[in-house]
Amino acid sequence: MPEQELKGAIIGAGYFAGFQAEAWNRIDGVRIAAVADAEPGRAQEFADKWGIPGVYADAETLLEREKPDFVDIATRPGSHVALTTQAAGQGAHVICQKPMAPTWEECVAMVDACDAAGVRLFIHENWRWQPWYREIKRLLDTGALGDLFHLGFTMRTGDGRGAEPYRVQPYFREMERLLIYEMGVHLLDTCRYLAGEIDTVYCQMRRINPAIRGEDYALVQLLFESGVHGLIDGNRLSGPVPHGVALGSLSVEGERGMVRLSPDGRLWLTEYGKEEAPHPFASTDEGYKGDSVRATQEHLIACLRSGQIAESEGRDYLKTVAAMLACYRSAETGQATSASTPS
Repeated sequence: MPEQELKGAIIGAGYFAGFQAEAWNRIDGVRIAAVADAEPGRAQEFADKWGIPGVYADAETLLEREKPDFVDIATRPGSHVALTTQAAGQGAHVICQKPMAPTWEECVAMVDACDAAGVRLFIHENWRWQPWYREIKRLLDTGALGDLFHLGFTMRTGDGRGAEPYRVQPYFREMERLLIYEMGVHLLDTCRYLAGEIDTVYCQMRRINPAIRGEDYALVQLLFESGVHGLIDGNRLSGPVPHGVALGSLSVEGERGMVRLSPDGRLWLTEYGKEEAPHPFASTDEGYKGDSVRATQEHLIACLRSGQIAESEGRDYLKTVAAMLACYRSAETGQATSASTPS
């Protein structure tokens, strides 16, 4: 017997919501019935583009009239706690974009609101679903590299240069926290996926482009509970425009070998004592970054149907949030800082 179709709604019709709508249209058993956005005309334009029948100017009316099984929240972080609470109050499961919310207290409130209402909260963390990271994880799990001892990200884009940076998402210019909060959180979550839980962080950051409010350069040293060491070296000024699909590079080093991710999304494997060689794996140019948005959404829907724990369950994702906030505490104090729950 076919599974019952799930009715969904998208809240927010901005830049990234388009990737999510496109992916929903390719997932069986899901129907996006409505979209809401407060900016005049934007919801209608979005609905026309993606074939969505219901159009609303506010989420509250959408939730009351449509009664969706789940909502996909694709708005800016400051609205997430209110929208999550509204959706949970109407009995809708929640998929929410990262960053989760501006403060630790708001992030916890989102989790608690969904728990109290008996609905699921998932964070739309698609980075770990990019196919190159899935393959690196497979290599680690099969022991191909031996025991892991180091991983290092180098993130370089050039979209933060000049007097009008971040033209695709210009609101980035006004964010008081930027590189770690908006982009580095992806890398921290991917670090958790590849190497396990983070114990401590030591972070240095600065603002280079005076046209923005937040930081656009950061160095983060990581110590994992397993004893593995990591490094995130990122800025959004010195890289190419347009940037490669992986936004930079990654090296993952084990006792037997290492794998390197290049900015174009290819993998290179080294068995120590031999030359580096290309490492083929399944990938695609369809969708967003190896079709990672679709992979994320398929996983979350499968978990919603089965009841199994998702990789980015809201309560577990608080560990990624805690590591991100620890980076700011470390930068403020100049000291290595615990990545555990803020006190």
